[in-house]
Amino acid sequence: MTIILNEDQTLIQTMVRKFAREIVAKEAAERDQSGTFPKEIFQQMGELGLMGMLVPETYGGSGADAVSYAIALSEIAYACASTAVVMSVHNSICCESILNFGSQAQQQLWLPKMCTGTCIGAFGLTEPEAGSNPASQKTTAVRDGKYWVLNGTKQFITSGKNGGVVIVIARTDKAKAHGGISAFLVPQGTPGMTIGASENKMGLRASDTVQLIFEDCRVPEDAMLGKPGQGFKLAMTALDSGRIGVAAQSIGVAEACLDEAVAYAKTREQFGRPIGDFQGIRWYIAEMATEIEAARLMCHNAAVLKSSGQPYTMAASMAKMYASEMVNRVAGRALQIHGGYGYCKEYPVERHYRDARVFTIYEGTTEIQRLVISNGILGPIATKS
Repeated sequence: MTIILNEDQTLIQTMVRKFAREIVAKEAAERDQSGTFPKEIFQQMGELGLMGMLVPETYGGSGADAVSYAIALSEIAYACASTAVVMSVHNSICCESILNFGSQAQQQLWLPKMCTGTCIGAFGLTEPEAGSNPASQKTTAVRDGKYWVLNGTKQFITSGKNGGVVIVIARTDKAKAHGGISAFLVPQGTPGMTIGASENKMGLRASDTVQLIFEDCRVPEDAMLGKPGQGFKLAMTALDSGRIGVAAQSIGVAEACLDEAVAYAKTREQFGRPIGDFQGIRWYIAEMATEIEAARLMCHNAAVLKSSGQPYTMAASMAKMYASEMVNRVAGRALQIHGGYGYCKEYPVERHYRDARVFTIYEGTTEIQRLVISNGILGPIATKS
């Protein structure tokens, strides 16, 4: 299908592109080297409506559709993938989870401040021994009067250090499997929650990624997000939306790689002419552009299904799988076109290449996406009793 942007979507794309390329991109390389978290940029993004894009205007959000969100996220990723991943987790997973599962009081408490960009959301699902199998949660939440007491460790948590609130997935009933998992809203600074050291990552270095340790962390009973036992459903629903976000990020980074490769191919001369005149380079460029367009259509298709209220789990997994693999191929070819210069940090493709690598891993590996897709076609594999 061909996605033709409507007037509102075109205006959003124009506005975000200008902001991303003039503001976000300005010191992206420096932030990558220093690992500096751009708090001020997120507040500016909040003022532009980018930190509550899928939240209704009632709570201070933009009330945008999923295609508009994907477009905006791609534009931010084009400028800085680190900024985009924080925007994606915040919008797709945290804001939407509160919107879909939260009580009215929780929505009124958290969503307005999250939409401003002054309170960033983090999502505590992954654990040291629970990655692709999120049902194997070891973090527990035990009822104690009018409180829940959390104990356990969360791993690789985006914005875990700079986030204002963390959605923590924990086991509340050891006798049940998926149905024994619940979700909690834990504000930053809650006693018993300790922030571990920041990960020294290959890419996305300006987004903080930390371990969170919970030791007798007490939260009130109204901190539960959704009903008891809804935590696994909440996480899977959030990841469906998040996978559209990862696809959008992949597209933005791939477009940046393509533009850098085209510009370099036009100016770099070998054997007396621009390397863009050589068939091998021209075919690389053609393949890169084609793959980006295919990923865009898949991403926007999943977003259209989501906005129209239709099932989109398989479409989101397809978009995430293809786009995340695509951006790694495109980034590799862009670096190859640059030759030795592409391996040097003064050229943006070096950063894009490092940033792209994680897209096939986080929010469900490529292998997990294949499982989701095949289950959607063939049905789940029958388990032996």
